[in-house]
Amino acid sequence: MNKHMKSYCDYTNTPWGKLFYQCVWEQLPVCNGKNILDFGSGFGITTNHLSVNNSVTAVEPSRTMIKARCKEYDYKQLKGSVDILKKIPNNTFDCIICHNVLEYIENRKELLTEFTRILKRDGFISIVKHNKAGRIMQKAIFDYDIKSVNMLLDNTNLKSGNFGEISIYSDSSLEEYSDFKLYIEKVMGICTFYGLQNNDIKSDPKWITDMKSLEMRVSEIDEFRDIAFFHHIILKKK
Repeated sequence: MNKHMKSYCDYTNTPWGKLFYQCVWEQLPVCNGKNILDFGSGFGITTNHLSVNNSVTAVEPSRTMIKARCKEYDYKQLKGSVDILKKIPNNTFDCIICHNVLEYIENRKELLTEFTRILKRDGFISIVKHNKAGRIMQKAIFDYDIKSVNMLLDNTNLKSGNFGEISIYSDSSLEEYSDFKLYIEKVMGICTFYGLQNNDIKSDPKWITDMKSLEMRVSEIDEFRDIAFFHHIILKKK
């Protein structure tokens, strides 16, 4: 495991890394007894969580991340990318998970087309993505990185230490990538406040509980959602 991958792995075990996942899971529609695809499953943290009460297929291109994945519960792990989806029959999955993936790939239209095809008529897609305004807030306030702020304001892509270049896109682009066969049902914010806090306070045992309650309370209030670091978008078929 290289240093960038290890850095991301370490992040998932921090209080703020755990809080991110807890917020995402609470925002998901109820998933019990469903057939789920987790595309870009990474270390399998969400895959493992959803496998408690569902049948989950995970797709991940990184052999390193698959080798280090969380597998407390049973699920099917595949190595690959869009090529695997093309072999899956129409209307297979009740739910498709794709969290922090689309920023790093070029073939978004191809991917959303496949998602639409293999999603059941009454199913949903859960996408987590960077929110530009929130990223600017974090870079300006927490990191004091004015160069990156100006790059974002100029619509220039930034580099991620873990996964390469981050190409931020608008929420509405997801409908366009699907040729408007999908529509956005709901947009929720994640990391509205805690990404701007000093990490020293996050070791308090009450911190995750208190901040999760606050994050969830403001996640669908427009003015707070607009500055959240991440957006969690639920898509459905038209």
